[in-house]
Amino acid sequence: MGKLVAYRVLFAVPQLAIVSLVVFSLTYLVPGSPAAAILGTAATPDAIAQVEAQLGLDRPPLERLASWFGGVLTGDLGTSFRSGVPVAELLGQRFPATLSLVLGGMVVALVVGVGAGVLTGTRPGTTTDRVITGGTVLGLAIPEFWLGLVLTLVFAVQLGWVPVVAWTPITEDPVAWLRGLLLPSVALGLTGAAIIARQTRAAVVSALAAPYVDTLTAAGVPRRRVVLVYGVKNALVPVLASAGITFAILIGASFVVEKVFTSPGLGSLMLTSVIGKDFPVVQGVVLLTAVLVVVVNFVLDVGYGVINPQARPQ
Repeated sequence: MGKLVAYRVLFAVPQLAIVSLVVFSLTYLVPGSPAAAILGTAATPDAIAQVEAQLGLDRPPLERLASWFGGVLTGDLGTSFRSGVPVAELLGQRFPATLSLVLGGMVVALVVGVGAGVLTGTRPGTTTDRVITGGTVLGLAIPEFWLGLVLTLVFAVQLGWVPVVAWTPITEDPVAWLRGLLLPSVALGLTGAAIIARQTRAAVVSALAAPYVDTLTAAGVPRRRVVLVYGVKNALVPVLASAGITFAILIGASFVVEKVFTSPGLGSLMLTSVIGKDFPVVQGVVLLTAVLVVVVNFVLDVGYGVINPQARPQ
C-alpha cells in the first residue's frame, strides 16, 4: 500500500502543475485589460497603463508566471484586483459553502445510486429493474438548476419545510446548516446518483454471473451473504472509478446550483471574477477545485487498491 500511496502522490504533483500552467495562460489570453475593467469605459490609456503597472501586469508573462508559481508554493495565491483582499482569504470565506454542497450531493449520489444499482442488479429483467433503470435515464436528462427551482418552489415556497435562502454556516447553527443543505444536495446529487446506479447495476450483474457465485450457492452460502459480502464487494471496484468522475461533475454543477439556492460559494465568486477579469481570484478558484478533485481521486485510488490488490504497484 505504501508504494500505491507514494505513486499517487507523485502523479498528483505534475497534474496540479499542468492545471496551474493552463489556467494562468488562459486567463491572460482573455481579450481586454483587467485595469480597463476596473476603471470603466471612461478610462484613459494613461490611467489604464498606470493601474496595470500597479497590478504588475506590465511585466513579461514568464516573470508573472514564475512569481505566481512561487507564491503558490508558499501558500500565497495573490491579491484580488478589485477588492484588494488576499485570494486565499476570499477562498476561505467561500469554500465551506461549496464543500458542504458538493459533499451533500455526493452523499445523495452514493446512497441513492449504490442502493438503486444493487436493487436492480440483483433483480435484472424484473419490473423493478425496468422502472428504476428508466428513472436513471430521467435523472440524467433533468438539469440540476431546473430540478433545484422545482424543489424550491414546492418544498420551500409552497410547503415551507425548508428555508428559501439555503446557506447557514455550521458553526452558527448545525441544524439550520443541515436543513439548508437538503434541497441543494438532492438537486445536485440525483444526476450523480443516476450515473452511479447504472454503473453499479452493470457491475453487480457481472459479479453475480461469475462462476464463484454458483460455487458459493452450491456450498449452501445464503443468498444475502453471497450478494452483500461477495457480489457487492467485487462490484464496488468499477463503481469507485465512476464515483471519482461523478465527484468532478458535481463540483462543476455545484456552481449552478449555488446560484439557484443563493449559496455564497465559489460559483458566484468565480462568475463575478470572470466578468470583472479578476484573474488572481479565477486562478485561485480553479486551482482549489483542481486540488479538491485530485485529493478525492487520490482517496478513491487508495480505496481501489484496498479492495483490489492487483491494482497495487509491484
